[in-house]
Amino acid sequence: MITDEFDERVIANMDVALDRACRLLPEKMADYSARKFVAEKIIECAKQHTRTLGGLTEAARRAVAELSADAKAS
Repeated sequence: MITDEFDERVIANMDVALDRACRLLPEKMADYSARKFVAEKIIECAKQHTRTLGGLTEAARRAVAELSADAKAS
């Protein structure tokens, strides 16, 4: 469970990063699967790189950019 791996502050940072990044998603892409993808990238970042709000937000924005690029390629 995520609460076992991260403290409250990190979870709060992850939540804010997810919300910020998902606001960048086009409405047609703002569904559960897109949010889940972004959340997974945030968790991966928190486990391997940084747990700061800025770092997590950047990872989330990269995930949104990846989703957008994939959508355009399809």
